Amino acid sequence: MIKRELFDKITSYLNEKEIILIAGPRQAGKTTLLKIIKEYLEKKGKRTIFFNLDIERDRQFFISQESLVTQIKLQLSNNQGFVFIDEIQRLVNSGLFLKGIYDMNLPYKFIVSGSGSLELKEKIHESLTGRKLIFDLRTISFREFVNYKTNYVYKNNLIKFFQLDKIKGSLLLQEYLNFGGYPRVILSDMIEKKRLIINEIFQSYLERDISYFLGLKKTDQFINLVKVISSQIGQLTNLKELSSTLGLSTKTIKLYLWYLEKTFILKKITPFYSNLRKEITKMPVYYYLDLGLRNFAVNQFDNLDKISQTGFLFQNYVANLINDQLDISSNSFHFWRTQDKTEVDFIIKAGRDLIPIEVKFRSLVKPEVPRSLISFINKYEPERAYLINLSLEKEVFINKTKLFFIPFWRLVTDSLIK
Repeated sequence: MIKRELFDKITSYLNEKEIILIAGPRQAGKTTLLKIIKEYLEKKGKRTIFFNLDIERDRQFFISQESLVTQIKLQLSNNQGFVFIDEIQRLVNSGLFLKGIYDMNLPYKFIVSGSGSLELKEKIHESLTGRKLIFDLRTISFREFVNYKTNYVYKNNLIKFFQLDKIKGSLLLQEYLNFGGYPRVILSDMIEKKRLIINEIFQSYLERDISYFLGLKKTDQFINLVKVISSQIGQLTNLKELSSTLGLSTKTIKLYLWYLEKTFILKKITPFYSNLRKEITKMPVYYYLDLGLRNFAVNQFDNLDKISQTGFLFQNYVANLINDQLDISSNSFHFWRTQDKTEVDFIIKAGRDLIPIEVKFRSLVKPEVPRSLISFINKYEPERAYLINLSLEKEVFINKTKLFFIPFWRLVTDSLIK
């Protein structure tokens, strides 16, 4: 079993009154997590009941709020207990349904999950204002992946593992960049089985989520957009060029991209710019939240050693780690590019502070500072900057800016926001 870090966060809120909502992409492990929490509670002597709206037998109890409450009381009586509802997005008007249940002040704690974020975060959000706590469960993070692969021996000190076994650490990075973090993909030892699983996940996403949300009978044009975005991760996205290439209106492309974000497939990074004339572009870049799905979309799954874009995949990996660190903060995440194509991969805006981050898929043996990073440092005089690479760990000064060269594994446990 792959242990999920979200388990500890959620269990710390089990005594709070609010409904717990767990949102995430299809097959990221939400059902498994619910069952683990259920088992955890039962071992503590708590009473539980579990509903899955993908199962017809369970759907009959959601005809009305009274019907559900009656069924819960039959199993839990009027004692305190925990009610688990999986795949809540299958329920029409689920937000109002849950609001009515919550407002009955029943002695039960509700823990609910659903695939995609449109239903949970858009429709349920307004109905359950002040009545819910939302947790995002994404695919397996690199830290969860490494802990699983090392049998949790270094759970409290992963830095020690990477320092002691650099070869295995690099191999694990290679594997993660190749196959991504879907639990079933990781748990399968056979490459062909991994391919079949990722194909099933992709087709399920298209047939269930996209066909449902967008009402598409044919998904060919949507798939073509996914493939184009997959081939240009970390590069500027020009909507007019996409429109010309795909034969779709820019309005449709914007809609499709928005849905890809809302269903936990893509993350959009916007440019950092001020009023200075040279910082002009407003075109965003996109990164995949799961690299295995990205590789599959462009037929590069299990083909990493032949991929010329490994540097962009590594950049995507770093983007995901930074995004995880910023998720619960008010800091924002950008990239920097000027008219003369001077660029820095990532810029974190932490209050008034700017933190530039450059990414190099190389094993550096000595400090090498790109001109673009020097340009940003000279222009904005940040207090610190980072260059993420495969091996070098060192600190140097560029004028008054402290530049940290840090290996990729430092980001697994160390935050760039201090």
